Amino acid sequence: MAFKQFHVDSIGQITVYKRRGARSLRLSIRHDGSLRVTVPPWMPYAAGVEFARSRQSWIAEHAVPAAEAIAEGQLIGKSHRVHFKRSAEASRTTTRLKGTEIIITYPAGLEASDPDVQAAAGRAALRALKTQAEHLLPIRLRELAREHGFNYRAVGVKQLKTRWGSCDSGRNITLNIFLMQLPWELIDYVLLHELNHTRIMKHGPEFWEAMTALDERSQRLRKDIRAYKPAL
Repeated sequence: MAFKQFHVDSIGQITVYKRRGARSLRLSIRHDGSLRVTVPPWMPYAAGVEFARSRQSWIAEHAVPAAEAIAEGQLIGKSHRVHFKRSAEASRTTTRLKGTEIIITYPAGLEASDPDVQAAAGRAALRALKTQAEHLLPIRLRELAREHGFNYRAVGVKQLKTRWGSCDSGRNITLNIFLMQLPWELIDYVLLHELNHTRIMKHGPEFWEAMTALDERSQRLRKDIRAYKPAL
């Protein structure tokens, strides 16, 4: 798919894609905050830029907040902490997981706040979350399933953009690695939510009544989890 990138004052960078089969212009904001405009292949790129300009109020309303910088000693998930290490011998930024430490080693000429160092720290933090999620979430899911009499076929963990988890019609459950950033009571809420889908696929009165029967706090927890987003 052909594309070009443009910088527009008061908006920022926009990527305009020419998509085969597209019949109209479409503006979207990606999970990382970047702007994307899709246009039909016959339309000039400039039309996509002007379309974005015309939607500035919508962009401002739906803008993704800038991610906070990862700090020295920051707790990632349930067990890992970030440690930045400046090294005169380092020619590039490297990362490694050592036990419960996330070690970010970067050249002496840089700062921990440097965008490249922060990007490396973010990638390492995601690896740590995945490690934790793969170890802890299947165990806890199995415990809750046994306690409440649920059966599921398989469980997997992955990085999801917006959902905390999912369950398909084959009773295969997928859990978001960002669950490790939540308090344990909300993690349990999500796990019970997906287990409940092994019996009741669609959200509706029957589903929510079953959730309350599983945990009388479920209505409150359902509201509490809205304050969180899948992010570091």
